[in-house]
Amino acid sequence: MERQSTPHQQRIIRDYYKNQQSLSLQRLSELVTELYLAEGNNRKRQWTYIVTALRKLEVPQARIDHLIAQDDPRLVAKLVEELMARPS
Repeated sequence: MERQSTPHQQRIIRDYYKNQQSLSLQRLSELVTELYLAEGNNRKRQWTYIVTALRKLEVPQARIDHLIAQDDPRLVAKLVEELMARPS
């Protein structure tokens, strides 16, 4: 038996996927703030979350590797600005 979504639920799902990139960018900018404040193991954990967000946004792996190597939240913040400026 297949479950049917109501028109309201279908609209919510459609809107979520339509806005997924902007939601990912918002999450990434929140993670940058957390990275500024993080130290030790928490900092490593924040980087794991950031890498996941960057992959969802289809940032090239070479750029992700560079950001990790630099370990500089300012570079990630600059990338967020770049991503926000590009057309959807």
